[in-house]
Amino acid sequence: MVFNLILKIVTLFLIAIGVLAMFGKLRMPGGKRLRDARCPDCGRIRIGKGPCPCKKKGH
Repeated sequence: MVFNLILKIVTLFLIAIGVLAMFGKLRMPGGKRLRDARCPDCGRIRIGKGPCPCKKKGH
C-alpha cells in the first residue's frame, strides 16, 4: 500500500520535472531583443537609446 503511494508520487514528480525541462528548452519571445539590449563591452543592459555608462567620459 505505502509502496504504491510512494511510487505514484515519485512518478508524478519525474513527469513534472520532464515537462519543466521541455518548457525550459523553448525560447522565450523577446529574447533576441533582450540580448541586443546588452552593451557588447561590459555586458550591462542599456536602458533607453543613449550610450552605455561605460562609454561616458570620466569613467
